[in-house]
Amino acid sequence: MGEMVNKCKQGDVGLDNRIHVLNDDGDITSNHMLENENTTALESDSRKDSSGNNHPSDDWFPITQSRRGNAWTATFHLLSSGIGIQTLSLPLAFVYTGWFWGIFCLSLAFIWQLYTIGLLVSLHESVPDTRYSRYLQLSIAAFGEKFGKIFALFPVMYLSGGTCVLFIITGGRTMKLFYQLLCGDCSSKQPLTTTQWFLVFICLAILVSLFLPNLHSVALVSFLGAIMVVGYCTILWVVLIAKGRENDVVYDPSDVVMSEASQVRSILNALGIIAVVFRGHNVVLEIQGTIPSTPSHSSSKSMRKGVLASYLIIAMCFFPFSIVGYWSFGNKFPSNGGLLTALSTTLHNRMSKPLLGLIYVQVVISCVTAFQIYSMVVYDNLERAYVSRTNHECSKFTRMTVRILFGGLTFFISAAFPFLQSLSLLIGGIALHLTFGYPSLMWIAIKRPPKKSVSWWLNLVLGCLGTGLSVFVIVGAVWNLVCKGLDANFFHPR
Repeated sequence: MGEMVNKCKQGDVGLDNRIHVLNDDGDITSNHMLENENTTALESDSRKDSSGNNHPSDDWFPITQSRRGNAWTATFHLLSSGIGIQTLSLPLAFVYTGWFWGIFCLSLAFIWQLYTIGLLVSLHESVPDTRYSRYLQLSIAAFGEKFGKIFALFPVMYLSGGTCVLFIITGGRTMKLFYQLLCGDCSSKQPLTTTQWFLVFICLAILVSLFLPNLHSVALVSFLGAIMVVGYCTILWVVLIAKGRENDVVYDPSDVVMSEASQVRSILNALGIIAVVFRGHNVVLEIQGTIPSTPSHSSSKSMRKGVLASYLIIAMCFFPFSIVGYWSFGNKFPSNGGLLTALSTTLHNRMSKPLLGLIYVQVVISCVTAFQIYSMVVYDNLERAYVSRTNHECSKFTRMTVRILFGGLTFFISAAFPFLQSLSLLIGGIALHLTFGYPSLMWIAIKRPPKKSVSWWLNLVLGCLGTGLSVFVIVGAVWNLVCKGLDANFFHPR
C-alpha cells in the first residue's frame, strides 16, 4: 500500500532533460527543459486561441495545476465519480423491463458508455502539442468557439453543480439516519431538521475542499471514496442474498403496470435509470489532464489502464447489485429512493445496527469524496472567469471565497428544493448527451474519418442516438411527474 501511495504522489513517468518534437518540415528538433519542471511541452494545453491571443498559464487552475497523476490515481478518481447513489435504484429498471431486457439494456449501456470514454481518452491529445484537459475545450475544438460553448458550457456546469446538490441531499439525509440509528430515543428530544443536516454535510465537504488545491490532490481522498462505494454496493447485495426474497414477489412487468400508456412510461423510466447511472464523462478529460505526457509515454496509456481497471470493478458492482436487488424485492422494490429507502424501512429491523451504521457511513463518505471531484470542475470554470477579467492568478483567499460561495449556493438549492432527488431522471436526462452522444460527434469533427466509412457511420449513429436518448429520458421524466400530479408529499419529502 505504501508503494501504491508513493506512486500516486510521484507519478509513473520519468522525465529526460530534453524533448524531441517533430516540426512542420518533418525534421526532429530537441528542446532543453529546466531540471525542476514537472511537465513537458506536450503537457501544456494550447496557449493560443484562434486569434493568436495568449492564454493564462495552466498552472493557475485547479484541473491542470499538478500533472503528477498516473493509472492508480485515474482509477481512484473514476471509481469515486463513476459509482453514485443512483446505483441503488438500478433494480427498479428491472421491475419495469423484466430479467432479459433489464440485463440486456444494462449491458448495452455499459458497453456504449465504455466506448465513448475510449473516444474521449483518444481525443485528449488528438492534436499535436495540445491537450484538451476539459470537456469544454474539446467541444470548442470540435464545434467551434460559438457552438462549442453553447453545446457544452451549460450542460457541464449544470451536471457538475446539480450532482453536487444531489450529494448534499443524499449525504445530509443519510447523516440524519445514522444519527437516529446511534441515538435512538435521544434523537427525539432535540432533533436536527433535514435542512440542518444538509448544512452539516456541506460544511464538511467545503472544509475538505479547502485542503485540496487541485484535482490531483484529491487522489487519496478519491481512494477512500472508491473503497466506500465498492464497499456498500458489495455489502448490500451480499446482505440481500443472505436475507432471501420477500414474500409474494412478482417478476412479471405486466403485473406492475397494466395500461399501455403506463408500460410506455415505465420503459422510458427504466431506460433513464440505466442511462443516468453511468455518469462521470464530464470529468474524464479533467482526470486525464492530471497525468503527465511525454513523446515516449502518452497520458492516454496510463488513462486507458485506469479506465479498464475502474470499469471492471464498476461492472462487478452494478451487475450483481441489480440482479440480486431485483431477485430479492421483485415488484416490491422501492420506487422512490431505491435501496436507501428500503434500508430505513423494510430492512431496518433485519440488519444489525453496526452493519447498518457502516453502510450509512460509507454512503456519507462516498458523497463527500465524489463532491470534491465534481466541484473541482466548477471551481476551475469560475477561476477561469476571474482570471480572464483580472489577468492574474487567483490568490488563496480568492480560491477559498469561490469554494465557500459555491458551497453556499448548492446548500441554498438543496434546502429550497429538497425534492430534487426525485427529479434525478430529469436532471440527468438534460446532460445525458455528454455521455452517450457528444463524444462520437466530436470524434467525427476532429478525426475527420472518410465519409460513409464504417467508423464514420458508427459514430454518427451513436451520436444521434445518444442525443435522442437524452430527449427520451427527459420526456419520460416529465411524463412521470405529470402522472404523479406533483402532490404535496412530493414537494415536501420526509
